[in-house]
Amino acid sequence: MRILIDLQHPAHLHFFRNAAARLVAEGHQVLFTGRDKDILRELAGQYDVAVTFFGTAKPGLASLGMELLYRQGKLWRIMNRFQPDAMMAIAGTFIGTLGWIRRVPTYVFYDTEHATLSNLLAYPFASCVYVPRCYYKEIPWRHERYNGYHELAYLRPEVFTPDPGIRAEAGLGDDPFVLVRFVAWGALHDMGKQGLSLEDKRMVVERLSRHRRVLISAEGPLPEDLEPMRVQVPVHRIHDLLAAADLVFGESGTMPSEAAMLGVPSVYVNPLKMGYLNELESDYGIVSVYDPGEIKAAVVRAEALLEQFDRPAWKATGQRILEEKIDVTDMICRIATTRPHSRYFKETG
Repeated sequence: MRILIDLQHPAHLHFFRNAAARLVAEGHQVLFTGRDKDILRELAGQYDVAVTFFGTAKPGLASLGMELLYRQGKLWRIMNRFQPDAMMAIAGTFIGTLGWIRRVPTYVFYDTEHATLSNLLAYPFASCVYVPRCYYKEIPWRHERYNGYHELAYLRPEVFTPDPGIRAEAGLGDDPFVLVRFVAWGALHDMGKQGLSLEDKRMVVERLSRHRRVLISAEGPLPEDLEPMRVQVPVHRIHDLLAAADLVFGESGTMPSEAAMLGVPSVYVNPLKMGYLNELESDYGIVSVYDPGEIKAAVVRAEALLEQFDRPAWKATGQRILEEKIDVTDMICRIATTRPHSRYFKETG
């Protein structure tokens, strides 16, 4: 079978790359297409994954509209050459309508409830939408809920073993540390929202520095006083660093979930709430969710977690998550090869 996978964000490569490698090993053809966004090109190079890049992410609705037309035109021509038997993507913004028009079974995976516009561009047209069971919004189109998280496609022990050598590579020695994550707030679903102020960021770093060394992962520039704390490791090594941290604190939704799979607690501060983080908080207690207006309470919670830090207990929580959730890579491969819900689309045998 020929499977086209469209990548819109660096995290999407993590999600699909293990499934793609397995599918290729089984004799299938996989073609990655990609949007030139953030570190996706660099990440693909680090993993030695061939990606056909076109289209550049820019802020604003007008830019998205232009990019949508451009990328769909390019994808149409690629589909003519590659003749995919199935297409897959996270979000599916650029492939949803193409799959519907061309009658190619198209499968969309997503876990972000508030991405309203991109969901409307993909969900109604997909053969099926796959969301975690904890996704809290109703979906009026064909969908399935599964008992897992995106991050389990690339952080299960079968496909990922943390490298303890990351400490030396990051210049940490034996120092315990906190990983702080700040985001750029440039995504379409971030419009009208804002995160921590610069004053708040400085306060967070100052307070946490009383307890542990602080490393900062940030989209875009940092002020001069915080820049020396920026993480200095290759982009594909961030999960090794996450596994070694005592705590993750910040605005990103993905990183706290990744940390949870690795048995590391997090404090998430963001006005946008996600079902998977709500579940990791309510069912496992490994993520603590706060609004930016509650930043002082969030820092107090982080300090309490550091003062009472118990790595074996948190690792046991991470192990419980692995035991209670499915192998998401298995699910992706099953969908790609069996093409469920595709009876209204072409069958190529």
